[in-house]
Amino acid sequence: MDKHIFLAFDLGATSGRAVTVTLSDEGFIIEEIHRFPNAIMQLHGKYHWNVYSLFQELKKSLQICSQRGIKPQSIGVDTWGVDFGYIARDGSLLTLPRAYRDPYTNGAPEEYFKIVPRKALYASTGIQIMNFNSLFQLLSAKREGSAALEKAAHILFMPDLFTYLLTGKMVCEYTEASTSQILNPAKKGFEKNLLEAAGIPSDILLPLVLPGTLVGELTDEIATETGVGKIPVYAVAGHDTASAIAAVPSEDKNFAYLSSGTWSLMGIECDEPIINDDSYRHNFTNEGGIDGTTCFLKNITGMWLLEQCRKEWEREGTSYSYPQIVELATAAEPHRSLIDPEAPQFSNPASMTKAIADYCLETAQPLPRTHAHYIRCIFDSLALCYRATLETLRSLSPHPIERLHIIGGGSKNTLLNQLTANAIGIPTIAGPAEATAIGNCMIQARAAGLVGDRLSMRRLIAQMEAPAIYHPHDSEQWQQAYERYKAITNPK
Repeated sequence: MDKHIFLAFDLGATSGRAVTVTLSDEGFIIEEIHRFPNAIMQLHGKYHWNVYSLFQELKKSLQICSQRGIKPQSIGVDTWGVDFGYIARDGSLLTLPRAYRDPYTNGAPEEYFKIVPRKALYASTGIQIMNFNSLFQLLSAKREGSAALEKAAHILFMPDLFTYLLTGKMVCEYTEASTSQILNPAKKGFEKNLLEAAGIPSDILLPLVLPGTLVGELTDEIATETGVGKIPVYAVAGHDTASAIAAVPSEDKNFAYLSSGTWSLMGIECDEPIINDDSYRHNFTNEGGIDGTTCFLKNITGMWLLEQCRKEWEREGTSYSYPQIVELATAAEPHRSLIDPEAPQFSNPASMTKAIADYCLETAQPLPRTHAHYIRCIFDSLALCYRATLETLRSLSPHPIERLHIIGGGSKNTLLNQLTANAIGIPTIAGPAEATAIGNCMIQARAAGLVGDRLSMRRLIAQMEAPAIYHPHDSEQWQQAYERYKAITNPK
């Protein structure tokens, strides 16, 4: 096999990256070409994504490729879910996309349930009810009298918006659309009546395309400006979770995955959606995966908790590297204080440290006194939250769950990986850390005919990315902590 280079634009809520995967007879090589920050921008009381700034970073990434003599065979874009931009009839972006943490959606689900009952909505979409789902964002925009919604010909979900900026071509990729709470995972099509019931025109939704679909080539302007020439751009698994799950290095289906980053996403891959009274009661979600699979999962607040604490400490003049964070947490007393990472007060507080301290006070636990206490509280609580989620998954899964695969940036957190294994009591396999970019590029490679089905992709990844395996320890101590956690998070 000759060398084939694929470029992934992997955009997250706090940073974005351009990553290449080079395939050859020796396997593949991953290289980060460019990394850049991303942050929610507050303007006149509203929270936005500065897509123009991000677009400039994408072009800078292409310029770096040109300068270094890197010629990608194709490009794919993945991002977070639910958010979108409004596109006018002339193709203009009408306003900066609102960010999912904007509180304008507060109360939107309850208002929508007056039109379509909660259970009926879940039965149609199988999506976890969360304020910021696209359906509720559209309803909130209508409540505000949004001029952008009124004038929009179409909406483009975030990865589709960036492929549009790159190519001038508009598509609606399936996995990203599946996060919207407008798509029926059993029918694999939009339930347009859900928009129409709220008085929102359903023709703002474009027809769906599947991962691996060619969108177009870079525009002439971008090809010339960056010096890379005309490169094809594919719709990959545009939802970053779906791209990451595509890279889980498992040879069978008897696993759960934990995509660990700002959000923690724990779930299983299954052939059909799971929509029943139990999945509804536990608020699990059915999102689109590659090859028509369903990513049955639960969204859990992840390293957002720690990231927000770190920002506070940095403003106070103290910065920690991740090795230092792990060192602090390792030395701290375990299970001293526990929180429910899913509690609403941790969604977007003005001060995360105060929110944690207040929670401990309300639940009659020792208050964190040091930064190490806060870090260990977060790590222990996340590990125990993962156990609670895994127990529910086991009760709903059509197949056994014999191990947990941790993928994404969080898989490099050796302490949290071990704590998670201790909490859940089964082997925990960490890696690849670059799962999203690898999955993105592997979908491009498959579109090029270089790899076969997803099992072939996963075997190749397993061969090239030797995972770290964590076995559970201290089972009695963790069982006692779990009983405390349940009592704190579900008081009777």
